[in-house]
Amino acid sequence: MNYYEWIGYLGSILVAISLMMKNIYHLRRINFVGAAIFSFYGYLVSAYPVVLLNGFIALVDLYYLIHINKEKENFSLMPVLDATHPYLTKFLEYYQKDIKKFFPEFNFTNLEGLKCFFILRNMMPVGIFIYERTPDDEIVIKLDYAIPHYRDNKNGRFLIYAQSKFLLERGVKKMIAYSSVRAHQKYLQKIGFKRVAENKFELKIPASI
Repeated sequence: MNYYEWIGYLGSILVAISLMMKNIYHLRRINFVGAAIFSFYGYLVSAYPVVLLNGFIALVDLYYLIHINKEKENFSLMPVLDATHPYLTKFLEYYQKDIKKFFPEFNFTNLEGLKCFFILRNMMPVGIFIYERTPDDEIVIKLDYAIPHYRDNKNGRFLIYAQSKFLLERGVKKMIAYSSVRAHQKYLQKIGFKRVAENKFELKIPASI
């Protein structure tokens, strides 16, 4: 098998993988790379219709990726004053299976004593933030979940900034998270948490944000 055939297979696989993704940002990124590679493969084998089609797809993906990164969106935290509110219950029930992948020990039936906030993005509830405050001016995060379609860099940046600022104003000095899920551990470290034990992560909130 010639090397350029491997290039063609790689491009095809990446395009196929992208079509199985729920998150539109990641779909565009992987589809862009796959289409660009497959367009290059078409050039190597002189299949110019393949070059034109996949080159066009790559340009469309690139356009939307630039648009997504430049687009300004409005984020905010909305407190849930009643832990038994029907919408909160429905939200947790609807995403329960996905939540369990990242927070397998989260207790859906007992939210008493916990603080709950919806994460709004352009006034749409795209995530939930639930924590418990300790007497030492620290919080233990019970749930920090974003729905699949909105797991991107913008959401992640807002989560860490908004949470830190919001908690600092209320005298909180440190956030603590426990996780045995590798994907969630990587997420915590990516947004600034430090591993202090096997499944324990901490983030000290700076004096000013």
